[in-house]
Amino acid sequence: MGFFNRRNIDKLRGKVTDAVDKHGDKISDGIDKAARAADQRTGGKHSDKIAKGVSKAKDGLDKLDGKKDDLPPDNPPTTYPRTEDTP
Repeated sequence: MGFFNRRNIDKLRGKVTDAVDKHGDKISDGIDKAARAADQRTGGKHSDKIAKGVSKAKDGLDKLDGKKDDLPPDNPPTTYPRTEDTP
């Protein structure tokens, strides 16, 4: 019986779900911050790919806790928020 048996996976899933439920907004903000940094470092060259990654990461974040509360209601962002200094 190894570490990745069904019981351990269910325990880990429960812990992750709880963490996402409590801190989903902070995790979402971190995803946005990382996207802005990546976009700045690449000079905006890969903005479309970064935006797709952000969208998929946030969709996954919402699926982890089974609630659609980590994204703004009615209009989930398809791109990350850009800052003024980003090209």
